[in-house]
Amino acid sequence: MSPRRARMAMSLICEPGDPRLPALLASLTPAEVVAALRENRRVNGQHLPVAWVHAAQTVDAELDRVRSRADESGLHWIVPGDRAWPRRLAALDHVEPIAGATGQPLGLWVRGEQSLAEVVERCVAIVGARDCTAYGSELAAELAADASSAGFTVVSGAAFGIDASAHRGALVTGRPTVAVLACDAATDYPRAHAALLQRIADDGLVVSEQPPGQVPSKARFLSRNRLIAALAEGTVVVEARRRSGALNTLAWADQLGRSTMAVPGPVTSQYSVGTHQAIREGKAVLVSTGQDVVGELAGFVAEPEPDREADTAFDRMTGAQRRVLDALEWSTPLPLEDVAKRAGLAQDPAARVLADLVSSGWAASVPSLTGSTGWLLVRRADLESPAAPRTVGE
Repeated sequence: MSPRRARMAMSLICEPGDPRLPALLASLTPAEVVAALRENRRVNGQHLPVAWVHAAQTVDAELDRVRSRADESGLHWIVPGDRAWPRRLAALDHVEPIAGATGQPLGLWVRGEQSLAEVVERCVAIVGARDCTAYGSELAAELAADASSAGFTVVSGAAFGIDASAHRGALVTGRPTVAVLACDAATDYPRAHAALLQRIADDGLVVSEQPPGQVPSKARFLSRNRLIAALAEGTVVVEARRRSGALNTLAWADQLGRSTMAVPGPVTSQYSVGTHQAIREGKAVLVSTGQDVVGELAGFVAEPEPDREADTAFDRMTGAQRRVLDALEWSTPLPLEDVAKRAGLAQDPAARVLADLVSSGWAASVPSLTGSTGWLLVRRADLESPAAPRTVGE
């Protein structure tokens, strides 16, 4: 059995991330492990798990089924030693388990045409709460857009909330982003993110260590988190409750010796209790802007820009307001979904920003071509002085 096929076979026999695998593969090749399981032989004087032995007896048929499903879904299999394999993942073989998982993946299933190693050469993970606030969603998108514009690929888990906002913020810059899933890479999970995942696959990559046909579970989400942290040079957490999967990703980044960052929120917000605790205990550096994140990853403290009077009304706007304004067109009313997608925001915060822009005189709501409400650009904020109609909250 070839090394590549043996690794694929092991991913079907054993649960990826099983903490027993690193020691086993340190003394045997994947093909030798598969052979030992088929023959039910002891390894280093010990019996291998009965469940593994049982699965090994029918693995050839499973391999054919998985290979067929992968071909139908456009997935390809990469393993350590391939040019597309990210070298940072090797560090997972040398750290203690967290939540029952550790070790470099046996291989990865990849959806998309780019080289994973090249895409994550400069990379930052941005993760956080699924049930995030508008503040967290907007900030995650801004951090992702800033990091992406500075040349860092954003990696996250494509979940609701902060993950999705981070992916959208990166995509709005025209650069790739990477989604790491807890199910197989061909399954759109969550289902509501099918369009987002397709766009990620078109412009970047969707990856998973789970073989085609596998479904997500709590253990697989936690195991997946180690891959997000290991792919990146640093991890940023935007909003996390006291018990949060995002803090698990932060713990992996810390154990791997990568940069660990957290964004503060309102002191009264339960959504930021976990990030505040991480900052207070010295487990994460406080960051509040994309400049802070880039500076931390680059190994220097970013100097704040000197205070200066804004040149135009556009300069006075928030980052979200500027992105939404840039997303609008003069002649074609755009529905909320299109505006949010172009601006890299979730629909709820995009709707609030649009309401601000309409009340401030920069945009207008009109019937779209389909009869629903659409939005148009009506004034150029970048050509007017700061004395022009103020934005909400000034």
